[in-house]
Amino acid sequence: MEDLGDATANAREVVERYAKAWLDEDLDGILGCYGDDFTLHYFGDNPHSGDHVGRDAAVATLLAVGAKAPRKLLSVDEVLAGPDAAVLVVTESLTVDGEAREIRRVLRFRIAGPALAECWLYDEDQALIDRAWA
Repeated sequence: MEDLGDATANAREVVERYAKAWLDEDLDGILGCYGDDFTLHYFGDNPHSGDHVGRDAAVATLLAVGAKAPRKLLSVDEVLAGPDAAVLVVTESLTVDGEAREIRRVLRFRIAGPALAECWLYDEDQALIDRAWA
């Protein structure tokens, strides 16, 4: 059985590597953090709500929502980790209807080995996201 401390340290390392790549706008580094079966779970009431299974489907969805509402990571506010899971609390700038808006988001990850396996994204202002991605 894997030591829980080792699993927690691994989860923290994976999510911190992802956060650094994201802050650095390092697309190769970001993509390198996703496992082949990476699944993205979006909530809300918009065309992108639901589960996007597989790295290719998740990346296509991320590109589609980014085209509708350009975004930029402003800060990583908190990093939490436990055995095989980690959480990032971030602040992003999201452009909606030509106006830049700051929004806090919570990304909860399941970690599998050296990669992100799943992400559940919780938004501070889901109505804003639904409008942006409609």
